[in-house]
Amino acid sequence: MPKLESALISLHALGRPAAGGRITATASLAVTLVYLVAVLSVPLYAPQRIVWLAVYPVVSAEMSGIGFGRVFVKSLWVLPLVALIGMFNPMIDTETAFTVGGVAVSRGWVSFTSIALRGMLAVQAVLVLTLSAGFFDMCDSMRRLGCPRVLVTQMQFTYRYMIVVIEEALGMDRARKSRGFGRKSYPLGMWGRMVGQLFVRSYERAGRIHRAMLSRGFDGTMPTPSSAAPAMNARSWTYLALWTAVIVALRLLNLDFVTPDI
Repeated sequence: MPKLESALISLHALGRPAAGGRITATASLAVTLVYLVAVLSVPLYAPQRIVWLAVYPVVSAEMSGIGFGRVFVKSLWVLPLVALIGMFNPMIDTETAFTVGGVAVSRGWVSFTSIALRGMLAVQAVLVLTLSAGFFDMCDSMRRLGCPRVLVTQMQFTYRYMIVVIEEALGMDRARKSRGFGRKSYPLGMWGRMVGQLFVRSYERAGRIHRAMLSRGFDGTMPTPSSAAPAMNARSWTYLALWTAVIVALRLLNLDFVTPDI
């Protein structure tokens, strides 16, 4: 399957809840917020305490039927950004934190590891939330929990515009292949023109969509169907209470095997 078609299918699937998900989006969103606060509040020089918090994305991904392997592979895309954020820490902070087998490990490497773990686990938690609850139910739950409507609307428009761009790119790619007679290599200038045409075509289509929305009474916020996100049930309340207790316990309890002298 071509990459563009695969990306389009993945985006459409992102809008629907996971088949095995039985927890409401509101409960999943609340647990994710608690988890993100717990991960980001761990001291920078204690990465060994962050590892325990990996229990949530691993277990919740398996419980919702997504599979942690899928979540882990998708979270690898954040590694270049994380490396860019903490790449200078080992050069700046060279004070020795601890020694392992005669090898001195600096505070900079400890903080770099901590930043990498924070980034990976935070992205994995958000991926589990989005893949299990569905993008639209998640946005509706954010609105219910008091998130500004402008922010939620922008997220929904961004999601929709990504689909529009990929659909236009897919149409252009099919037209190119139908006129290329099997040719795979093209001059660089042609790719530049295609990118420009893609921008123009997607911009014009987005304008037509916006005018159609205005003609149907769009007032700056997306309508919220009454059945968009189901109300909290007993299973969801239990899920929220148990995971909140587990995450708080893992954050507060000192479960370190080795405490670096830093």
